[in-house]
Amino acid sequence: MKEKVLVIKVGGAVVEDEAQLAQLLSDFSGIEGRKVLVHGGGRKATKMAERLGIETQMVNGRRVTDKDMLEVVTMVYGGLVNKNLVARLQANGINAIGLTGADADIIRSHKRPPVPIAVADAGLSKLPPSGRAGVGSFSYGFVGDVDAVSGEMLSKLIEAGITPVVAPLTHNGEGVILNTNADTIASETAKALARYYDVTLIFAFEKKGVLSNPDDDDSVIPVITEQLFEQYKADGTISGGMLPKIENALAAVRAGVCRVIITRADAIDGRHGTVIE
Repeated sequence: MKEKVLVIKVGGAVVEDEAQLAQLLSDFSGIEGRKVLVHGGGRKATKMAERLGIETQMVNGRRVTDKDMLEVVTMVYGGLVNKNLVARLQANGINAIGLTGADADIIRSHKRPPVPIAVADAGLSKLPPSGRAGVGSFSYGFVGDVDAVSGEMLSKLIEAGITPVVAPLTHNGEGVILNTNADTIASETAKALARYYDVTLIFAFEKKGVLSNPDDDDSVIPVITEQLFEQYKADGTISGGMLPKIENALAAVRAGVCRVIITRADAIDGRHGTVIE
């Protein structure tokens, strides 16, 4: 019988809110056994970019990452956010280690190719020419799509009693850091660890779960299957940034992750939120 591992992804909005973050770190530290924390930090990156006079460009909820923005997210995700989380976990008695995908070669990715999408339809008219890759297409810049996660290396750290804290940065094996969606990293990490463990993946954010009515915090959808997801997507119940989150969750389930839950940051005990199956 496989040992259990808990993978928790904490969103940028929680990282930004001191009360929510303190509660999550306390709860996370109180959970016994093997665990991994994956974090975002987009709001902090946006604020730092603004302080440095670097404009933030978002397309379909994703950050366009040119060379200047890559420096910002590397500093913020891999440094400011990651190391503060590690220090606070140490203060809570958790022997944590902060990692990007480049550390110990745990996550390799490739640079996302230009996307064939109409400039007007994507709201890209404000992008500088450097962000455009040709007629009807554009480039996200230094954004990475995951190729492989080393479950073996992560399991060695976990079995040594160390809790990995993973930033949303990967590398391409050729010396280039790439900005990578944190939900994707959490899903891919859980999938890689499923070979070695009984894995539960929890996406922790500011809502109680996936809501059927965004204006009603109590309208939590208890269970979402592949079939229900297609239905909710078609009728508009689920849209926007929740779509890729659920897609990542379903991909984890298909790959053998035992349980996937989307819930609020103060409810990571596995008994609340929306179960993806």
